[in-house]
Amino acid sequence: MRRTMHGPIRITVNGEARDLPASLPLSDFLAGAGLDTRKVAVERNEEIVPRSAYATTRLEPGDALEIVHFIGGG
Repeated sequence: MRRTMHGPIRITVNGEARDLPASLPLSDFLAGAGLDTRKVAVERNEEIVPRSAYATTRLEPGDALEIVHFIGGG
């Protein structure tokens, strides 16, 4: 089990290192990045995160996220 951190943390998003001021819920991270949670799929540490768990999934040091954007068109 991971310990919640209160200071800066480093995660990886789509292969790029990102520094965050603290551990935060995935939903907050996505909102801060300007992403619509209805139009993305997120994998955290090689496991798909259900959309219903975005608010309760806290980002922790060393997490690796892969975020896929859905784009409509025709």
